[in-house]
This record gives sequence, C-alpha cells and structure tokens, in this order.
Amino acid sequence: MGRLVIAGFDGSDASRAAVEWAAREAARRELPLEILQARPSRPLGTGQAEGWGREQLAAQVDAVRSRLPGLEVRAAHLPDDDAVGALEAASDRAAVLVLGSRGLGALRGFLVGSVGRQVLGKARCPLVLVRAPSDTADRPGPDGGTERGLVVGLDLAHPCQEVLAFAFETAALRGAPLTVVHAWGPPAGTEYMHFGAIGGLEDELAGPERRALEEAVRPWQERYPELAAATELLRGHAGITLVDAAATAELLVIGARHRRSPVGEHLGAVAHAVIHHVRCPVALVPYH
Repeated sequence: MGRLVIAGFDGSDASRAAVEWAAREAARRELPLEILQARPSRPLGTGQAEGWGREQLAAQVDAVRSRLPGLEVRAAHLPDDDAVGALEAASDRAAVLVLGSRGLGALRGFLVGSVGRQVLGKARCPLVLVRAPSDTADRPGPDGGTERGLVVGLDLAHPCQEVLAFAFETAALRGAPLTVVHAWGPPAGTEYMHFGAIGGLEDELAGPERRALEEAVRPWQERYPELAAATELLRGHAGITLVDAAATAELLVIGARHRRSPVGEHLGAVAHAVIHHVRCPVALVPYH
C-alpha cells in the first residue's frame, strides 16, 4: 500500500471538500498529502486556464497548510490529456485516493462520463468519493448526535479481508464505532412460501448467514479490542439496505469488485447504487 494520501482537485466545491477530507485523513494516518490537479475546470483559453489552475492549486495548498500546519503537503499539476491515466497511476502510489462527486448520481470534476467509470473501475487502492457541502446540507451533522460512526457493507460471497482491514483501521484512527452490515435473502424456492411461514422461519433461515458474518468479523474485533464494532444482518436487497444503513454514517465502506467486460472494467450493481444514492463519503476498497 502507498505511503501518502492523494486528493484530486479541479477547483469545484466537490473537489475542495475532497481535499479537506483527504487532509484530515492524512493527518490521522500521519502520511503526506498530495493534491493532484489533472486539469483546470474553467472554460478559458489554454494559457489562461493553466495559469488559473496553478493559482487555485497553490491557494488550496496554502489553505491546507494553514489549517494543519504539521501536515506535509505536496502538489502536482498534470496535463489534461490523460486524466484517467494520471488518476490510475496515482492509485498505485496512494494509501487512499480521494475524489469529489456531486449530486445523486451526477459525478463531475474528475468523474465525468467515461472518465469516471474508468477511474472507479481501475483504482488499485481504496477510493473515497466525497460530496460537495451543498449535497450533504440536509444530513445530520456531527454535533447533532445522530451519526453512528462508520458502516461497512460486507458481501460474504466474495473475499472481504481487504474491506474489513480498511474499515477497522479507519474507524480505529477516528475512535469511531463501526457497524458491519450484511444483507441477505431467504434461500431460493422460499419465494413460493406464504409470507407468514417465511417470517416464522426467519431466524432459522438466517442462522448460517449470521454465523458466517460473525466468523468473518471476529478476528478483526480481536485485533481491535478497543473499537466498538457491531454486526447487523439485514434482510433485503444489498444496495437498498446499504443506502438505508448509511443514512446517518460518517463514512460507508464497501468492496469494489473490478469486473471485466467488452467495454472495459466496471463496478457491480451494488457499488453503483451506493455511489448514486448515499450522501456520506463512500470508500470503495478494490478486490478481484
């Protein structure tokens, strides 16, 4: 894993929020912060746009240093002809890559159209998406007493050690509680049973899932005994369940399985549902 935190910056409000989140995360991890500007976002002439971009980047670096004077901050201004390649290469060097996103499903800045899909499908380190402040204004604030720390969505059908490692480490760095959520559904064939019969057998049907969840999490609870970590087995569609579970979370962590298709790598349906609808920052931890 890389030894720095990298934040993408393009001058938008979402990217400023991403830099702020990344700066705090770098301070917690005692790692340097690199602010990577792959392109300016102001529609000016080439020379003007580049000059404006460099000014904005320098101002952002100064702002971070003033807020966190003990943090090592680096900056890089890269040409805009290969934003995907720059961000993909950055993921090889980073412990965490942080990008801004805006709106429910409208990813802008570094994440525009095919660029966004390629970055999400190729990042080789945990990738955190951070909303602009205007997109999270209606969420409970940290002083409102309703946030419940971190939530991690676990898919027991796929490798989950990387996901759990990132979630437990990140929660421990914050001293925040962690809830490990796994969504399940009744076995195939029970859809033909009467609803009351299914309800009466729910504890029995869910037993194997509950035991598997507890077994997956137990080694990490033992590794972080000081961390308040709980498990929740929730019945329902994984995407909907995670969106609901993250409604009051400060961070949602999920696995990002890179899938290959004729049009390139892409994420699964659950990850897309989460990105489109969860309003708190989302960390996607890659696995294959």
